[in-house]
This record gives sequence, structure tokens and C-alpha cells, in this order.
Amino acid sequence: MVETMKVNKGLAVKTLEDGFEVSFNHVLLLRHTVQQPMLFVGQGEETIDMYRGNFDIKDYVMERTPLKYARVEEKNNEYMVELAKSEGGQAVLLLTIKEEDSRLKVEYTQVDSAINRFWLRVAADQTEKVYGCGEQLSHFNMRGKNFPLWTSEPGVGRNKNTYVTWQADVKDKAGGDYYNTNFPQPTFVSTKKYYCHVETTAYADFDFRNPNFHELQIWEVPKYVLFETAETYIDLVEKITNLFGRQPELPEWVYNGVILGIQGGTEVVEEKVSRALDRGMKVAGVWCQDWQGKRITSFGKRLMWNWKWNENEYPELDKKIPEWKENGIRFLGYINPYVAIEGYLYKEAEEKGYLALNEQGDIYLVDFGEFYCGVVDFTNEEACVWYKGVIKENMIDFGIDGWMADFGEYLPTDVVLKNGVDALIMHNAWPTMWAKINYEAVSEAGKLGEVVYFMRAGYTGVQKYCTLLWGGDQSVDWTLDDGLASVIPAALSSGMIGCGLHHSDIGGYTSLHGNKRSKELLMRWSEMGAFTPMMRTHEGNRPDDCFQFDGDEESLEHLARMSNIFVTLAPYTKAIVKENAKRGIPVQRPLFMHYEKDEKAYDIQYQYLYGKDLLVAPVHQESQTEWEVYLPEDEWIHVWSGQEYKGGSVTVQAPIGYPPVFYRKNSEWKELFLALSNI
Repeated sequence: MVETMKVNKGLAVKTLEDGFEVSFNHVLLLRHTVQQPMLFVGQGEETIDMYRGNFDIKDYVMERTPLKYARVEEKNNEYMVELAKSEGGQAVLLLTIKEEDSRLKVEYTQVDSAINRFWLRVAADQTEKVYGCGEQLSHFNMRGKNFPLWTSEPGVGRNKNTYVTWQADVKDKAGGDYYNTNFPQPTFVSTKKYYCHVETTAYADFDFRNPNFHELQIWEVPKYVLFETAETYIDLVEKITNLFGRQPELPEWVYNGVILGIQGGTEVVEEKVSRALDRGMKVAGVWCQDWQGKRITSFGKRLMWNWKWNENEYPELDKKIPEWKENGIRFLGYINPYVAIEGYLYKEAEEKGYLALNEQGDIYLVDFGEFYCGVVDFTNEEACVWYKGVIKENMIDFGIDGWMADFGEYLPTDVVLKNGVDALIMHNAWPTMWAKINYEAVSEAGKLGEVVYFMRAGYTGVQKYCTLLWGGDQSVDWTLDDGLASVIPAALSSGMIGCGLHHSDIGGYTSLHGNKRSKELLMRWSEMGAFTPMMRTHEGNRPDDCFQFDGDEESLEHLARMSNIFVTLAPYTKAIVKENAKRGIPVQRPLFMHYEKDEKAYDIQYQYLYGKDLLVAPVHQESQTEWEVYLPEDEWIHVWSGQEYKGGSVTVQAPIGYPPVFYRKNSEWKELFLALSNI
């Protein structure tokens, strides 16, 4: 029986006979009754084992208690809620429900200090779909599954039913699962047109399996939970990025062609670039991740993690970088937040006290696979200043115009940090702190907008500090969970929560347990890469086992053509990248973002809209010469044949070099899209 209704702007609190409901802008978000409480609290003991960035996490829940009884009091347009285990009992948790900055904010005050487990139920219905939770590579619509949110290596294969994942588990403890990701975030978007964000860096598990509620588990009492609604999904992502921040525009030079991932030294780079240019390839840069040297392990070619030019590996690089730049080719490198014990940076950091410690007070050494590194402690402000100096002096001043800012997800949970905060809480925070180091180094050098760095690890707040995402280490195969196809839901999910600039290693990276990159896979991946904000190839962890872009004349000519398509498309790409910087609207978008009334669009996860006017459906399976595509109702033109379609499922010819791409017939960019068919 409904007793009272209190409305404050968009906030409506309805008092029930045995509980209450909270709606915001007419969307029911929280419902609490004695029979169906919305909050549970308890205690648990976790066991966490890390092996080379892969985490085995177990939880023993000692207590889970429903907070059935609520006392609600209105005061100054805010609602104070006391939640207790028993009727008339002492409050265990205090809630403050209010509208702040046009958002619904639910703040939590912990009364019982013993609580370290928290479960919140958000109202749901059976037809609802949910997206986001950072970068998810197996499932775009997350309804029907639970998603642990913990930054880690994504794992090899990412599907427990595959041979490769089984082998990775048995031999390396490295086989992933559907939810493993470098970039989790406790934020999701609902088709009820709201987003929900939990302010926490603790381990979390968002469970979307129940038809009537979403259960959000957090290993602490969070500071607060935010909700915000919008009329459209475009408006919703704009509001999300109002909260988290937005990525800046990419440098102009990124649009000048493909960035070739090359290793092996100055002479090798010059030879490969010369051959590419002779075939008419548009080359914007060379990405030499081994610029500071390399080491060979059983995993394959690894890098020497001492972030300074290696003159033996790349002789005369200091002279070549400005020479290449004069010819329109930028040089890109590599760095991560760790320093190898063999290098001078480790010794310098050790002397100055900039490295994280173990529980015995000694430097904590992390095993990265047959070599050990120290953790630069980003909770130490002096260490942050020092590491920014390394980036500015050894990279930016040296002439490097971009880099892979790798890792961020390895922080062990038993490391001792200068700020004294439990590493269990700092672990998820680490990727954003690492992004901030890069952002501030570039900004302080006056190079924001000229330098681009790309990251795979992320968490809440990374949106403002990450100039570009990359999809991490995909396997060099055709699997849905860890191959070419997985990059698409990765881009769509991260775009939904504010990271709208995304790309991937063309050809994938991980070659293990019999996986070897084929020529066809590399070519199909480059076709998709032409319709992303950056084209960049990767040799992979075992280059000799993987077909490379210059493996034969056909592959060279194919990449040359794709690079010319990318460059031709540059004015359009710049426009949608600018839109992302101004409004937070992602470059790669789910179909429903512009076709909200199309029910089928909500379950499409291997196609995307590139901006509003292009629809891209990458061929992600081998030996295919035609491909089925779903088109929302509109007037579409197939780029290569010029044939017009109205919508629905269509099948088009899709030989190598002609990926299924369509443009809107009434687009203002029509003439530009027509030019693609002549390349």
C-alpha cells in the first residue's frame, strides 16, 4: 500500500508500507521492502594469487545479511535512510539520497566497521539490456551474465572451452575467461536510458542475471552511487563524459597513413619503409617498441624495460628521427610503469626510494616472465615527478611523437605503497594513475595534440587522461572471444562509458600453443583498421611465426590500398573524432545509438557505425567471400558496388580487399564515400 510520494525535481521517493521506492526522471531505480531488501552487507575473506598479471581470485563469504528495515526521513530536500538488520534495531548503514548536478546521488556511511562486503540491487525488468562496464571483449549486451571488475591480463583465448585457453591455463596459468579485461569500470548503461556508476576502486562483481534486479557486489562500502538519465543514447554518453572527462583530438599526422610496427633496428626500419612507400603505401609513422632494446624469452621477443634509446639496437636513431619526420614519417616508441632490475632507471629509482616495497620493507620485484622489475610508486609524488621527467627527457625531447603506454594492470595486492592504502583498493586505481602520468608529461612538455600514446589498461577517470585506447593482446586467430571479432565489442563497450577512440593491433599479438597468424587474417584485420581512428600493425610476440605486412607482394599492395582508403576517409574521421572530443560521442558506435527504435540493433555486436554515416561489418571469419550484414531501416549504399539497400539482413560480396561497408544515401559526406570505390 502506497502511503506518500515526495518529489524533488527529477527525484521521486515513494514511501511504502514496509519500504520505499526511488525514481529519477520517472525511471524506477531502487525498490526496498522487508520481503525484498535492496541492500545486503557482510564479511568475506579473499584469497588472491597473481601470476604474471593473471589473477586467481577466491572469496569465502562468512556473512551476508539483508538490511530489511528502513527508516526514511526527509530533510532539506534530501532523504536520510537508516538501514538495520532487525525492526527497531541499530542502524548498520546510512544512506543519503539527493539530487546533485542533475544526477541522483546515493551516498553511503558505514556504521559497522567490520563490513567489507556490500550488495546493492538496482531495479530491472526482463526486456532490459545493459552495456559498458569498461571494455568488454566477449559480450556487448551483458544481460544474463555476471562481470567481475578487476583490471588484469585478459588471458589467452578467453574461452574455457577452447584448446588454446586450456593449454594457456595448464602451461602458463594464463587462460582467460569472458569477463577478463585490462579495462573494467563499475559503470553501466541501461536501455531504460540511464547510466549507473559506483564510486569505488575495490574488487566488484556486477551481476545482470536476475530478471528483476541487477546485483552490484563491492568489496567495501562504496562512497556513493550515481544515476543519470537522458532522452537519447547520444545525450546519455554526452552526460557520461561530462562526468568522467573527454579524450582530446588526435594529432593531425595520425591521419596521414598506417603506422608500421617494425622491430630489429634502424636498417630494418629503413628497408621496410622504403619497400612500403615504393608500393604506394601511405605511412604516417613507424612504431618501434624495441627502441630501448630487447630480450628473448620462452614467450618470444620481449623488451628491455629501461626507457632510454639503445644505440646498439638502433644506431644513429637520434639523426634518423628528424630525417624521417621531415619526410612525413613520425617515430613511435614504448614505455610502461615498471623498470627492469638490469637498467640504470631501476638503480636510480632504488637510490631515491621511488619503488614500491614488500611487507618486509624490501623492494617488491614483479615476475614478468623470466625477468623481474620494480614498481614505480605513483602514490609517491616525487616518484611521479621523476617518471614524468623520464618520459619528457628520454622520449619527447628525443623526438618520439607517440608510444604504447603499456600495462597498468599488474599491481600486486600485497605490495606496500607510500600512501599506506591497501593495494587491494589501489589495484584498480593504478591504470588511471598511469594514464595521468603520461597525460601530465605530455601536457607539461606542451605537446598535447601533437603526441599520441595508446593504452590498454583503464578504470574510472581514464577517459580524460588516455589519448587513445588499444584493444590489448588479441590472439592471432579467428576466435570470437580473443581474435579479430573481439575488438568490435571492445570498442563499442568502452565507447559507451566515455572512451570513444579505439583501435587494435592489426593482425593481433599473441601467438602461442600453435596459433600462427595467417596472411588472410592480417589482411582482414587491416580492412577493419582502415575504419578506425588509427591504423597500426604489430609483428606479434613471435614475429617469425606470424605472417607480416610485407610477407609478399599481394599483402604489401593490400595494405597500401587500405592505407589509401584510410587517408581518403581522413576528413570524415577527423570530424567524428572532433565530435568525440567536444561531446563524448564515440567514433565507433552501436547501431542502436542512431536507430533507437530498431529492436534487432540492440543485439548486434560485430558491426558498428563509424560516425553516423558509415556502417562497417568486418569479415571476422576465414575463407569467406560473401558476408551477411544487418542494416537498420534507412537508405544505404554499398560502397564498392554502389547498390542501394533499404534495411534488414542482406548478403553482399566480400572478397579480400572489399570489406562490407555502407554509407547513408543522404549523407553530407556522400562525395567522399563515393571516392572510396575508386581506390
